[in-house]
Amino acid sequence: MARLNLLEETRYEKLPVTVYENQQQASVAVAGRIAALIRSKEAKGEKTVLGLATGVTPIGVYAELVRLHRSEGLSFKNVITFNLDEYYPMQPTAVQSYVTFMYENLFSHVDIPKENVHIPDGTLAIDDIPAFCLEYERKITALGGLDLQVLGIGRTGHIGFNEPGSAPNSGTRLVTLDDLTRNDASRDFGGKSNVPTKAITMGVGTIFKAREIILMAWSLKKAPIVKKAVEGEISGEVPATYLQLSDHVEFVLDEAAASSLTRFDTPWLVKDCSWENGLKKKAVIWLANTVGKPILKLTEEDYNNHGMAQLAVEQGPVYNINIDIFNQLQHTITGWPGGKPHADDSQRPERAQPAQKRSIIFSPHPDDDVISMGGTFIRLVDQGHDVHVAYQTSGNTAVWDDDVLRFVEFAIDFNESIGEDNTRLKEIYEEMRAFIPTKKPNQVDTKEIRDVKGFIRKTEAISGARYAGLPDSHIHFMALPFYETGKIKKNTAGEEDILLTIELLQKVKPHQVFAAGDFADPNGTHLVCFNIILAALRRLQETEAWVKDCWLWMYRGAWQEFDTWEIEMAVPLSPQEVIRKRNAIFKHQSQKDRPVFPGDDAREFWVRAEDRTHETARNYDKLGMAEYEAIEAFVRYIY
Repeated sequence: MARLNLLEETRYEKLPVTVYENQQQASVAVAGRIAALIRSKEAKGEKTVLGLATGVTPIGVYAELVRLHRSEGLSFKNVITFNLDEYYPMQPTAVQSYVTFMYENLFSHVDIPKENVHIPDGTLAIDDIPAFCLEYERKITALGGLDLQVLGIGRTGHIGFNEPGSAPNSGTRLVTLDDLTRNDASRDFGGKSNVPTKAITMGVGTIFKAREIILMAWSLKKAPIVKKAVEGEISGEVPATYLQLSDHVEFVLDEAAASSLTRFDTPWLVKDCSWENGLKKKAVIWLANTVGKPILKLTEEDYNNHGMAQLAVEQGPVYNINIDIFNQLQHTITGWPGGKPHADDSQRPERAQPAQKRSIIFSPHPDDDVISMGGTFIRLVDQGHDVHVAYQTSGNTAVWDDDVLRFVEFAIDFNESIGEDNTRLKEIYEEMRAFIPTKKPNQVDTKEIRDVKGFIRKTEAISGARYAGLPDSHIHFMALPFYETGKIKKNTAGEEDILLTIELLQKVKPHQVFAAGDFADPNGTHLVCFNIILAALRRLQETEAWVKDCWLWMYRGAWQEFDTWEIEMAVPLSPQEVIRKRNAIFKHQSQKDRPVFPGDDAREFWVRAEDRTHETARNYDKLGMAEYEAIEAFVRYIY
């Protein structure tokens, strides 16, 4: 019976899928399978032939393989590897090279013979590439083929660099990279313009011949393309769907990457559910959106025709269910994000008391506060709360070099106007002028350039916070050490980051903490900053009485919004408040028009922010709520 139930749950899935709670558990499991294969082949006196991937996805797997080598004696002496791909052109010593990646993450830490490592050569003359690709294929074939191929998946559905349009029988070859793929790589190269337009990749046909294929994917960012690859029709527009034709493939996912699959996203379509309130709310809102009706107009027929008959039978009549969910959604709406003083707060998202709250808005970058919750920020100040803003990082990697020269030129002119000696400043300026034209993609800036970029973002943040109504004493610049590497790739958060956060929290003793819960942020900074705040609050919880009354609210920004059913506090904005928020965002001039790292969305940040809040308001309106100009959304995190 259990087997039949599982088949029913996964009936939309066209290939095997294994889901782990998080990517760490999944990575350890995949590494364990690779290690078992190596040991099994070694026991038979055979070599193991592995196809390996690069990128963020397999890093945890390689780290666990290194641990197994060092701690448990796993040997790579009889392992032969073939990497999936390499940018073209690309020097093997470049920091973006997959040669560099593989040696930094695996090969330099294990006992694999150098001659057993094969990676496409990004230095070849273009006329020599076809012969190299044929030889790459010949070597794999001569060894009996790949025993195991490890894959990631790109947001275009590419495996290796087999972009949309790739043929299912394609071999190793030179390809042109999709624009979205180049966008995703832009941070590694210090801007999209520096990302190569081509790559050498194993073909779909080459991958398909492996005796075992494991495709891994982590995070919400990958959830939409995972759904297409697992449940969609086979199509050259999503090359990963070709894997549905293999009898030897498995997708290994964390819960976030699996979240859009039918059995997790809309489980009522494939099984009987335990209708706890959160799932009921999600299902009813989904149903209203699916049939295009306000919640209070949903009928029993709507429920029965869309997999929700069980809910109607167990908790009906359906009109009572509709009223319940309508009321729950209506109660998320508040014009008092700090709580309405002296009001009945039993149906409100925030407490009425104390009437004046101490609030800290943590902003990972110097503009996330106004972009993500600028209207709520301003309203908290207007309603008399004791608001602080804490900028967790300097954001100094996201400023154009031209802006640095412009500001230093201003400083030189200003000093001359007041008769100050400019000798040293002019020397620094000339050093900058010499350095910038020769700078390689993602090369670390000089300390002086990093400082100026940080100063630019700091002054913009101060201007935005002052516009929101804060005194300078309530504006805090934390400069968390994990970020201050001068590189796009940041360090792991450490003890000092947590202690600095604890110090600020102890100083303010807030009743409310607002933190960025936008984990789709392609730079990863939001998640790191959130985890630092969480670690600090959990420590303080053990010793400080005030923490039990401190609520943690998550906001999201320019990258993603909460689903309607998730929202616990919805703060409506009037047309005038939308304009005030826009003006606060405009204080961040270095991020306007053409930010350094815009992601794959060409809209300016202020446009993204307004479109997002307008869409949230429209979603509420379609469900039968009042029609607002815009809504900023929050979810409470219980720590």
